[in-house]
Amino acid sequence: MTQELTDLRNSILQGRYADALAIVDELEGMSKKAILQQIKSFLKILLIHLIKNHIEQRLTNSGIASIRNAIVEIQDVNLKENKTSHYVNQNEWENFIKDAVIEGAIADASLEVMNGKYTRSQLSAILDKNQVIATAMRLLSLTYTYSAKELPIIMDDYLSQLPGGEI
Repeated sequence: MTQELTDLRNSILQGRYADALAIVDELEGMSKKAILQQIKSFLKILLIHLIKNHIEQRLTNSGIASIRNAIVEIQDVNLKENKTSHYVNQNEWENFIKDAVIEGAIADASLEVMNGKYTRSQLSAILDKNQVIATAMRLLSLTYTYSAKELPIIMDDYLSQLPGGEI
């Protein structure tokens, strides 16, 4: 990115505004891609813990903290600088999860669920993906409804509804 900034400065100083705008577009694209990668990382953590909860039918304190943290971080990263729009809109999560994250989460969860009892393919076969995705989407929808201050408190209610989630 340093090279792009140098090129941008030189383009502006030399009056090559079309080149400067092209560099700005490139930088915006790079920024959005990095933000979406960050969201995917938190989403994967969320899904791993929801998969564990779904299969093991229990929720550890560590799992609660990981789910809560993932949702809070997704809310923070997903909100654009203008504070009124999002990188991933509420109606885009299902496809985002199915296209980009669920299979990787299953692979990683297979190492953790019941201490690695299942291979990735075994876990995938017994997992109700639709239920896990629906749970994730319910939690993600909270990020559009509640403020950053309210969200962790509201999540306690939702987490208590998960199997073993009596907090």
